[in-house]
Amino acid sequence: MSYDVTIFGIDITLKPVAFTLPIGDGWDVYWYGIIIAIGFLGALIYAYTNYKRFNLDIDRALDVVLVTTPVAILCARAYYVIFDGEKLESFSDFFGFGNSSGFAGLGIYGGVIGAFVTGFLMCKIRKVNFCDMFDLAALGFLIGQGVGRWGNFINQEAYGAFTGSDWWGMQSDITVMEMGEGLVHPCFLYESIWCLTGFVVIHILSKKRKFSGEVFLMYLGWYGFGRAIIETLRTDSLMIGPFKVSLLLGILLCVASITVILVVRKKLSKKDEVYESVFSEEIEESDEVEENVQAD
Repeated sequence: MSYDVTIFGIDITLKPVAFTLPIGDGWDVYWYGIIIAIGFLGALIYAYTNYKRFNLDIDRALDVVLVTTPVAILCARAYYVIFDGEKLESFSDFFGFGNSSGFAGLGIYGGVIGAFVTGFLMCKIRKVNFCDMFDLAALGFLIGQGVGRWGNFINQEAYGAFTGSDWWGMQSDITVMEMGEGLVHPCFLYESIWCLTGFVVIHILSKKRKFSGEVFLMYLGWYGFGRAIIETLRTDSLMIGPFKVSLLLGILLCVASITVILVVRKKLSKKDEVYESVFSEEIEESDEVEENVQAD
């Protein structure tokens, strides 16, 4: 199976299956899985090279990651099934057993929620500072999401409405079949660029974080804002009634995270002001004592 794709005037033929292993009747290995694995590996490499900056023990941190990751994937699948209204004829359908699509249909927000809850519990068990752990993990999320979105391109998923342009956008056998002729927004590309740009920006800001947990809040604000905008273009959004779930959640996370950052920073700045004023008063009193001694 292959797709003929035109993106920004460039013609490409995409094959979702990377290769087939000689197991049984043949076990297809998909590019989507390979790309997701590359993103995960990139996140692990970043964590391994930056864990000291976040005051973490790498062995305990990896224990948290190894347990949290599979649970987060299952939560991403559950999130998709719940909000997409996918009909499951049997429990095995949840995992994609017995169908050609395999383990398909994942919701990123479900994965983040699952990672947050499971990560919190694992941090308690392994005695890891939860806020520091998620500050580091947030940057890994951005790497994984930025790279992983290219898996959607290979599968021709996560695209948007028609662009109305003669060259801006993409068209494939899939988009023509589902939307009709015309170029559509490559939303996968928008989100990939947004996430990778966010990684660079937040990585730089993380070197001057004011409190543990701030980087994770930055991630929620950055991703939530971008996803909310991109979601307005998408035509395959998960819905709750007439509303797009990811758009509402993106706005909520963005507003909530920015509010918390501002509140905490304001409290910290007040503490600094009190400290500085007390310190300066002590200096003044010391100077007055020295002047009186000299006068005597």
